[in-house]
Amino acid sequence: MTEHAVGQAGLDTILDRLIRLHPKAIDLSLGRMERLLEKLGRPEQKLPPVLHVAGTNGKGSVVATARAIAEAAGLRVHVYTSPHLVRFNERIRLAGRLIGDDDLVSLLAEVEAVNGGDPITFFEITTAAAFLAFSRLPADLLVLEVGLGGRLDATNVVARPAAVAITPVARDHEAWLGNTLPAIAAEKAGILKAGVPAVVGPQAARVEAVIRTRAEALDASLTIHGRDWRAALRSGGRGEARLVYRDRAGLLDLPAPVLVGPHQAINAGIAVALMRTQNAVAIPEAAIRAGLGWVRWPARLQRLAHGPLRDRLPPTAELWIDGAHNPAAARALRQALLRISGDLRPVHLVVGMLANRDPAAFLRPFLGIADSVTAVAIPGVEAAHPAASIAAAAGDLGINGRIAADVGSALEAIAARGGAESLVLVTGSLYLAGHVLAENGPSPD
Repeated sequence: MTEHAVGQAGLDTILDRLIRLHPKAIDLSLGRMERLLEKLGRPEQKLPPVLHVAGTNGKGSVVATARAIAEAAGLRVHVYTSPHLVRFNERIRLAGRLIGDDDLVSLLAEVEAVNGGDPITFFEITTAAAFLAFSRLPADLLVLEVGLGGRLDATNVVARPAAVAITPVARDHEAWLGNTLPAIAAEKAGILKAGVPAVVGPQAARVEAVIRTRAEALDASLTIHGRDWRAALRSGGRGEARLVYRDRAGLLDLPAPVLVGPHQAINAGIAVALMRTQNAVAIPEAAIRAGLGWVRWPARLQRLAHGPLRDRLPPTAELWIDGAHNPAAARALRQALLRISGDLRPVHLVVGMLANRDPAAFLRPFLGIADSVTAVAIPGVEAAHPAASIAAAAGDLGINGRIAADVGSALEAIAARGGAESLVLVTGSLYLAGHVLAENGPSPD
């Protein structure tokens, strides 16, 4: 067994133990987290300046873009995100590098011992471990992604971040956050803090009203899309797309973000607004330009050009993956696909979803653009929709629905049906996207 395999085996063992510390995967509360952090010596009070990001869709892209901009400014940046795609290590980035297996095992074992077997969710105890790691290695900035909601999320123990951002809010995780947009918005607005500047992405009017009310109660200043800042893609010279960003400080003519899709203009705009709103670190305009040019965020409309799964399709076909898993994300994905494919090539979806998702609501935005939906079960995930139910939902919508044993088989079937010029998109779940990346390689770094 290789050294890496030994490290991964040890990591898998301890992660499996931590999952068993609480009977529920999700149990929103700050009490258990506060208790453990107290035992650990309050690492959340020893962090570098924090940028805290909540919202329904686009959080990860905003985090990745903010990180790219800050690193382009020469800063040392910690990053915390979830979930991971292939390896748990992806969640914890220490001053630019993913945490190593041995360091992660040691860190988790330390936190496990301090916790002493008390009930605590997997996300809570691993977030506490991340805070401990961040507190021990000097950095200039920590970009922190909310796991679920905001108000009672384990990351919301940071008392005074440098700035916060709320990306577009939509219906999602209703079993935990509420079944109305205002209720969900109230949970997201829970990351607002007294006197802390906040950037707000495009929102429905009733969502923005909830955020404004909460901000007024806390005396938190808001930088709101459409009022205080705007960002849009425009055609520049030689047909090159540009990101035109404007706020109270002026106009920036920037390179288009390298992340694909019209929705990424808004995500980039939120990140730029966040970096221009915070006052903890200096961010020159040149760093914004450079960061937009090299930001990477796997499984967000990512094209796979090589690899064993890609090779299941003809050379003239295209294979893309995206972790979209709710209707709002599907609508954004539809607009991106229209730009990528136009009317020139057929679009085939390969879809796997978790059981708490509504396949029909997710697939409906693809009416008129998807030539077929091939449904698969997500490997290794018990709480997933059976492929047959996803295919049936596609058929009920009038989309040609099929099932396949796995993603590779789905790609082979599309190729056999004459998909030489097709655009094939694997979507419906970040877990499925992670499986594709693991099988096609290499792992995100």
